[in-house]
Amino acid sequence: MGGPCTTKFQGNTADEVIKAQDKHLKDVVAEGDKAHEAALKDMQARWKNPIKGMGWYLKTKKAFGTLPEDK
Repeated sequence: MGGPCTTKFQGNTADEVIKAQDKHLKDVVAEGDKAHEAALKDMQARWKNPIKGMGWYLKTKKAFGTLPEDK
């Protein structure tokens, strides 16, 4: 999903994974992590342009659907 770290996010749906990533970005930046600031700004900016944001969302959701299930 991009970003400056290798944190893995899990969920049953693409929405759960996206929410986990968004929460991670907000939390670590709030704790003072400067390395994540650009990724947080990118995440927030994607929704300032709804068409571009929706394109990102649909592409991410489609990519999630192709991933193998963890057992």
